[in-house]
Amino acid sequence: MMEWKKELKILSLFTFIFLAFYYIPLGEYRFEKAIIEAFSLVKWYAREHVILCLIPAFFIAGAMAVFISKASVIKYLGAKAKKIVSYGMASISGTILAVCSCTVLPLFAGIYRMGAGIGPASTFLYSGPAINVLAIILTTSVLGLELGIARAVGAIVFSIIIGLFMAAIFRKDEKNIKADLPSADIEDDSRSLRENVVFFLSLIGILVFSNWGKPQNADGFWLAIYQNKWLLTSASAVLLVIMLLRWLRNRWIRIMLLVGIVVFLSVLLPENHELIFTAGVIGLVFVLFKSGETGDEWLTQTWDFTKQIVPLLFIGVFVAGFLLGRPGHAGVIPESWISGFVGENTLFANFFASFSGAFMYFATLTEVPILQGLIGAGMHKGPALALLLAGPALSLPNMLVIRSIIGTKKTIVFIILVVIMATISGLIFGGI
Repeated sequence: MMEWKKELKILSLFTFIFLAFYYIPLGEYRFEKAIIEAFSLVKWYAREHVILCLIPAFFIAGAMAVFISKASVIKYLGAKAKKIVSYGMASISGTILAVCSCTVLPLFAGIYRMGAGIGPASTFLYSGPAINVLAIILTTSVLGLELGIARAVGAIVFSIIIGLFMAAIFRKDEKNIKADLPSADIEDDSRSLRENVVFFLSLIGILVFSNWGKPQNADGFWLAIYQNKWLLTSASAVLLVIMLLRWLRNRWIRIMLLVGIVVFLSVLLPENHELIFTAGVIGLVFVLFKSGETGDEWLTQTWDFTKQIVPLLFIGVFVAGFLLGRPGHAGVIPESWISGFVGENTLFANFFASFSGAFMYFATLTEVPILQGLIGAGMHKGPALALLLAGPALSLPNMLVIRSIIGTKKTIVFIILVVIMATISGLIFGGI
């Protein structure tokens, strides 16, 4: 017997696709320009964020699932953990990770799957891209001390409040999780704490230093880090090699072969950092493949995160590019609509800034020059803060992936909380 509900859904999908192609506005300048902007944003994202940002993040997320015991995550971030510990740790994570709303997703998926409560996990999800030292410093130097402090304080408080609300709204789910959680006192990790710390510092160092952006100031500590970013990345890679030699002793020939290839490419093509980085990633896969239980599991977990997240990210980036374009290049939605609605500190202006910012894609630190242009065009400081608090933490690609991790209901609530909190914060700040 035919399942009419299922067939009706298929018919509806066919009808939608047919009408979309039937009425596709080919020949219209704005539509065709939006298509070009969509592909341009995907191309830019692939070149600027996949190799140096996403791939290290996937390996970190995979490593978290293998090298950090589930009991440890439950102890510090789980539903049974003390709130001051779990939310405190989650809220300051952004000071370490200079990541965008997409790069943080594999890490969020990792800690959530391992038993982190929805509250602390949501706090981490927001704070990761919203609170990093470089972003706060750049905001202060370019947009002023007042907006820089407001962003720093607002984002930290903001992340905790969002996490607490998520935990309260879904407290029934948390109670069920608590009942199923094992004791946090059980440790199943055969490696020492020192080894794990060094290992993850090496992975985080590779992620952070390879993506370190050039600061505005012509001199100083942050510029020194930027000028030596690849030296610091190499030092982090050396630490990773040392840990691999300790843990995968049966693969020392492959590890040394990997080191030799990377060093050879560094001498031969010292400026082609992405090629050297890619060779290192391929070599790491070669080392881990069929290396035994630990290495195979790390590679498997990394690949699982990649399969789940990458397709949704690229679909989301394409749609975001079509709708909103790139900085300085409009999509199907005119830029004048955005800049024209945020000139005053009204409830609508702050809501519009936070809502539109939530769907736009901001790479790490790019929100500052974009906002600088909007402020120059007449944007009020209230909506400016609202966009700063909502934009970097959310994006359309980010939303699609979050839904696949925590479900539709929790994702919608998280988005609503971010938009509401950003709107209120901007309204208050604009009135001071």
